[in-house]
Amino acid sequence: MKSILKSLAFGAAGILAATGAMAQTKTSTLDQVKARGVLNCGSGTGLAGFGLPDAQGNWTGLDVDICRAVSAAVFNDPAKVKFVPLSAKDRFTALQAGEVDMLSRNTTWTSSRDTSLGLNFAGITYFDGQGFIVKKSAKIASAFELGGASVCVQQGTTTELNLADFFRANKLQLKAVTFATNDETVKAYEGGRCDAFTTDASGLYAERLRMAKPDDHMVLPDIISKEPLSPVVRHGDDQWLDIVRWSLFAMITAEELGVTKANVDEQLKSTNPDIRRLLGVEGKFGEAIGLSNAWGYQIVKHVGNYGEVFEKNVGAGSPLKIARGLNNLWSKGGLQYAPPIR
Repeated sequence: MKSILKSLAFGAAGILAATGAMAQTKTSTLDQVKARGVLNCGSGTGLAGFGLPDAQGNWTGLDVDICRAVSAAVFNDPAKVKFVPLSAKDRFTALQAGEVDMLSRNTTWTSSRDTSLGLNFAGITYFDGQGFIVKKSAKIASAFELGGASVCVQQGTTTELNLADFFRANKLQLKAVTFATNDETVKAYEGGRCDAFTTDASGLYAERLRMAKPDDHMVLPDIISKEPLSPVVRHGDDQWLDIVRWSLFAMITAEELGVTKANVDEQLKSTNPDIRRLLGVEGKFGEAIGLSNAWGYQIVKHVGNYGEVFEKNVGAGSPLKIARGLNNLWSKGGLQYAPPIR
């Protein structure tokens, strides 16, 4: 009898869980965003080149432009975005709770995050890797010379785990000094509490610009991890995942095809089938994910292709001047590659 009652209890619980899940997904994220009239984008707390507000509160950066691209796809307006600054500790909880519709803030795609947090990663916007910055006066030329050195690192990040792995694997003594926020970590390093500071290499270049004497510091050449940075959405809404994912793919495809903000209107007349599908002249690829068929055109017109966004925010046209490297197109020696729109 106990086993029967137990089975009935589990069955009832399963039905209740399924009913709850159906209730949660009844109103899609796209419908919620449209009804609200604005996309809530979980951003970083301020990282030059990726997500940073100016004195007037206007946000700029590579991660910021990914959210603007989604807004352009949904609303035909890149400005209908509310940026919600989130710390590394709070970012996933805020997304899970529905406080934001997506994250776009230097977040590494890992197996545990993808499988245990109820989240989906939409595509790699930036191929990064963890590095170290030190004072030039320390005369340190390589991360392998950091044995016994104190290293400032932010708590609750893959950075902290990678740091421990690197030192253990190379039999180096580690003196990790941890802090709750990125700003606290950088200030502690700059103030002399640590011999080195570690985070993603892109972040090192960004933070060096904010230091009082940038030229006194150098980024070491060693990269100790893979850090594929990706926008993140909640599990359970495949349509919204498709919208975020294909907004990124549209930007990469546009660069591959030579479609830019400057020439996108002229390209509407193109006879190239790939360009015509991207811009919505042929096919109903936008309708398939709940958008206008001109969604790709809207993204390029308002935000630009991936190359334009990269160069403006972190590349040659920015103060960071980061080389494209792995973030170049697959056809130019990099890893950026988009599935076909067809």
